[in-house]
Amino acid sequence: MKNITVIGAGTMGNGIAHVFAMKNFNVSLVDISETALEKAIKTISRNLDRMVQKERITEADKTQTLANITTHTDMEKGVANSDLVVEAATENVDLKLKIFKQMDELAPANAILATNTSSISITKIAAVTNRPEKVIGMHFMNPVPVMKLVEVIRGYATSDDVTNNIMELSKTLGKVPVEVNDYPGFVANRILMPMINEAIYSLYESVAGVSEIDTVMKLGMAHPMGPLQLADFIGLDVCLSILKVLQDGFGNPKYAPCPLLVNMVTAGKLGRKSGEGFYSYAHGTKELVVASNFA
Repeated sequence: MKNITVIGAGTMGNGIAHVFAMKNFNVSLVDISETALEKAIKTISRNLDRMVQKERITEADKTQTLANITTHTDMEKGVANSDLVVEAATENVDLKLKIFKQMDELAPANAILATNTSSISITKIAAVTNRPEKVIGMHFMNPVPVMKLVEVIRGYATSDDVTNNIMELSKTLGKVPVEVNDYPGFVANRILMPMINEAIYSLYESVAGVSEIDTVMKLGMAHPMGPLQLADFIGLDVCLSILKVLQDGFGNPKYAPCPLLVNMVTAGKLGRKSGEGFYSYAHGTKELVVASNFA
C-alpha cells in the first residue's frame, strides 16, 4: 500500500494524514469544506514546526511531509487511486454509513476501507458495502502524531489478510496495533467512557468538585490527566455519542449518560473545542480554570 486517502480533515483526520505523510505515503485528504482542508494543512504544518524545534525531524523532512499531502473536496478524485481509505468523520452512524456507501462505489475494487470510529460497529458499517471482507476498524488515539496505540477492529466478515495488512501497516507508522473484536466501544472506550461518566456523576452528585475529582485520579491512579479534563479534550459531544452506542449496544443501564453531560452538550458546552466544558479555555493561558460551580 502506497496511496492513502483520509476522509475528514478534522482533528483526527489531519492527524492521520500527518502520520502517513511522515512515512512517505502519498496522502489524499478529503473534506467537503475547503476551509477545513486549509485549516488542516496549517495544523499539520504547526505540528511539524514543533517537531523541527525539538530536533525530532529536519526542515527538509517537514517540507517532504507537506509535499506528500494533496487535498480534495471531491471524494471521487480523492479515492481514485487509493490502496487504503481511512474514514475519520464525525462519530455519527448515519453519516458514516453514507460515507462508506460512497467510498465503496468510488474506490478501486482492491482498496481496503477503514474507519477511525471509536465505538460504532464495524460489521454494521461493512454491511452497506459490497466488500465487507475489506472493511476494518483503525482506531487511532488523539493526538494521533503522539499516541502510539491503534485499535485494529475486525468486523464479522473482515478477512485475515486485511487484518494482517493493517496490523503491519500500523507498525510501519511507528504505532503499536492491538487486534480486538467488534463489540460496542471495542476495548478503549468500553473501559474509558464508563470511568468518565462515573466522574461526571461524582460531580453531579456533589461528591467533589471538578479539580478535586481530577486530582484524585491523577495523583491516586497515576493518570496523566483527570477524567473531566480528558472528557473536555475528547469533546463532551463525542463522549455522549459513545455512551449512547454502549447503552444501545448492550442494553445495560450502567452505560446511561449522566444527566449533567446531556445538559452540557445540549447547552453547547463541548469542552476545549467550544471554549468551555468542565474547564474554561477562553482565558488565553494553559492554566485550567474550572468553568463554573456546577451547582
